[in-house]
Amino acid sequence: MNINEIKELIMAIDKTSINKFDIEMNDLKLSIQKGDITTIDSVPNIKDEAKKEIITINKEEIVESETDNNTYIVNAPIMGTFYSASSPEDGDFVNVGDKVKKGDTLCILEAMKLMNEIECDVDGEIIEVLVENEELVEYDQPLFKIKVNG
Repeated sequence: MNINEIKELIMAIDKTSINKFDIEMNDLKLSIQKGDITTIDSVPNIKDEAKKEIITINKEEIVESETDNNTYIVNAPIMGTFYSASSPEDGDFVNVGDKVKKGDTLCILEAMKLMNEIECDVDGEIIEVLVENEELVEYDQPLFKIKVNG
């Protein structure tokens, strides 16, 4: 590893939320650490509170979906970047209030430079779009709420 590669690595790590990075290659041992150690130790309490909040929100969504049998939730089948349109110049595939049919494209999820069209599994009406354009989504994260016809 030369000095330019090390500088690039440092700059790449600086742009992430990674706080500590260790690498060992042949005769090189490199350790990079961002921030103050005491600050890092206080973070788990914040994360625990955030986890509790997320769990509460997810339980509320489950209860809501159980009480409304006509609501279908479209979840992300993969992790990736959510795109509401095929290009910035085009309009969104779907908006709240749009009627959709089984097989209609709802969005695109980009994963590892591959564009994956996410299709609708039911006939119905879009009642809520749960994510913003260009937002990173996790596997199985809810993307759309659809009121099922019938």
